[in-house]
Formats: sequence, structure tokens, C-alpha cells
Amino acid sequence: MSENLTIINQEYKEWLATLGFSHSIVYNYNFSVRDFFNWLDTQGVSQINKLTAKHITTYFNYLQIRPNKRRKGGLSTAHLNKTFDAIDKLMEFMHQIGMHTAPNPTNYRIEQDKQERVNNIHPFTKEEIKELQNNISKTYPKYHFEKREKKQEQLKLIFALFYGCGIRRTEGMNLEVTDINFDTKTLFIRQGKNYKDRIIPLSTGVYKVLENYVYNFRNLQKITHRKLFIHSSCGLTNSLKDLQKITPNKVIQSKRLTFHILRHSIATQLLQNGVSIENIAQFLGHSSLESTQIYTHIVNR
Repeated sequence: MSENLTIINQEYKEWLATLGFSHSIVYNYNFSVRDFFNWLDTQGVSQINKLTAKHITTYFNYLQIRPNKRRKGGLSTAHLNKTFDAIDKLMEFMHQIGMHTAPNPTNYRIEQDKQERVNNIHPFTKEEIKELQNNISKTYPKYHFEKREKKQEQLKLIFALFYGCGIRRTEGMNLEVTDINFDTKTLFIRQGKNYKDRIIPLSTGVYKVLENYVYNFRNLQKITHRKLFIHSSCGLTNSLKDLQKITPNKVIQSKRLTFHILRHSIATQLLQNGVSIENIAQFLGHSSLESTQIYTHIVNR
């Protein structure tokens, strides 16, 4: 990336932060714009004042046919729309700093097919979740104790938070130890989706996992940061894959195991157990019931 685009990228990141966007939004939007600038470099554009509306249109078209680097198929509609939003924000930023010849925000978004989204969600059953949890102690048998313990304790934490509390990936990655109130048995989510804070009551099972993790494991580690998780999102994702591989159940192995699938799984199970859609929406931190209604389609398909 050219020096000019690198400077703009950094200033854009700082601008997002001053507007009060959450840490995860700032990080993801900045990452999307960095990808865009790297693509511009391949098109011979090294100065931001050379950017045109045609460049943006061409890039958007390219993204919609670009293969997914992590798994088979193309980029998801959700990922594409977030990228489009990040670049629209970039155009807004450029106008605010006086670059009035910059292209205007496109407001281009792809409408997601709701039935297709429902068909792509394959939640785990309560029994499958239990089987996965029971196999955590069998992971990484060749690792020495200290390294194995770090992996296993964080796997337990993943299930407690993303399944037991139904939180989003970015919410979990942003959690700090001080967000857990052991006196009131609650978890504080700072600036979740749509910049909303919320408080989640902890079940007895989740409370015990968090208590053991913090006092008997994390507090004994030499860590300089305040995050609850020791490892990065990427490292934790790999640990989930490793757990899935060693679980001798072909149905479990055939499904995608991610942070968000764990969230989908608890929401689906709550609905199956008779919890109202309104209470599930509040539990998940949804701003409208429309987002939660997808679970009724999953249960009834």
C-alpha cells in the first residue's frame, strides 16, 4: 500500500474512533478499507485523490465473484454488506476532511435471501453440545500440561459464553475480567451490536465455569492485557476445529462449529423449550423481533 493510502487509512481509523464506534467496528471497517486500498494499488491508484466512483463499482463487482479464502464458495452477503458500509463511511470521511471531489457513498447493499439464510444454519442439539464439552478433556494429549491447560480452559470458556450466554463473537473477544460481576452473578456487555450495552444474568453452570476460569486459571497466568480470553479469535477458532475433529460423532463433524453457531444453538433450544420470542430477543441483544424470528423458521423447517 502506498504511503498516501496508508496515512488515509490511519486517519480514517482515528475518525471512526472519535465518532464513538465500538472497538470491533473500528477494527473491521479499517481492515475492510485496508483491503480496498491494497486492491487500488493493483489498479495503479496510489493517491486517494485519484479514486473514482468507477473504481468503487469495479471493486464491489470483484468482491461478489471473489472466492472465500477461508472456506469454499464466495463471500457471504453479510460480509459483503459490511464491506460496502465501511467504504461508504470512507467516502463520508473524505468529504468531511474537505475532499469534495471524492465519490459519494453508494448506499449499495445486497438483499439477503431469508430462506437461504435459514437453510445455511445448522445448530447443534443439546446432546451434541454436551458431547463436545465432554471431549474437551481429550484434546491435545501430546501437549505438555501448561499448554494443554490453556487450550482446554479457553474451550470451556467458549461454551460458557457463546452457548451459555448467547453472546456474539466480537462481544466475547472484547470481554475483560472486570466485566464479570461475581457478586451479582451478571456479565456486562460493552457496546454490543448497534452500540448497545446490556447485562446478562449468569446461570449456575456458567457462573461456576467463569469463577473457575478466572480464579483458578487466568489469575495465575502472566498476562499483560485485560482481556478475558488469553488467545486471539483466530487461535480459539482453531481450537474449536480441533475439538470437533476428535469428537467421534459424524453428525457433529458434518456441521460448522463456530462462535455464532453456538449462539444460534442456544437460541434454537430456548425456543424449542417454550421460551417466548420476546425473551429470546432480549437475551440475544436483538434490537427488533424480526432478527429473532429466524429461529422460528429453523425450528419449523
